[in-house]
Amino acid sequence: MASSSVRLMWKAKLEGKLAPKEWPTAQAAGLQPRSAFNGRVLGIDPSLRGTGLALIEFVPGRQPVMLRCQTVKIPASQTMAHCLGEIHRAVAAFVSDFDPNHVALEQTIYVQNFQTAQILGAARGAAISAAALKQKEVFEYAPLRVKLAVVGQGRASKDQMARTVMSLLGHGRAMAFDEADAAGVALCHAFTWRE
Repeated sequence: MASSSVRLMWKAKLEGKLAPKEWPTAQAAGLQPRSAFNGRVLGIDPSLRGTGLALIEFVPGRQPVMLRCQTVKIPASQTMAHCLGEIHRAVAAFVSDFDPNHVALEQTIYVQNFQTAQILGAARGAAISAAALKQKEVFEYAPLRVKLAVVGQGRASKDQMARTVMSLLGHGRAMAFDEADAAGVALCHAFTWRE
């Protein structure tokens, strides 16, 4: 619908000349209804020592189901190279075992410490490369967008995020924060994805 006709409709509505029943439906206005995401999403919350992974299945009309979640925990005694290898191995195993439709990652947030940014970037790279080698599409979401999509507020705490994710998934046991964040990224992807 042309923007001038939309303006005219708003003008008529504000003047009381357009009854609510005369508003066109989305399809009549030439808009396509959004189809619900259907498939599996592997959500990843990358971190060098505690990468969260969560695989969620989405079927339209049903509650999302957590198929598997894991935190890739690596002791501080291990080298960075070892950590990156373990992250790559874990993501590759999830992709091979469950064949997700998409992989969704949390983007690196602004950090003041250059070394921390490098480490987070390396962890993300290990996860992305594992998905890319299996020819999976990778989508990235800012933490603020994830929290808005899942909790409804961009400054939600980790505890709020975990409780909301568990509620959305009907998940009974408490989830580790890294796993809840990964599940949040997967939920954000499914809630906001456009075909």
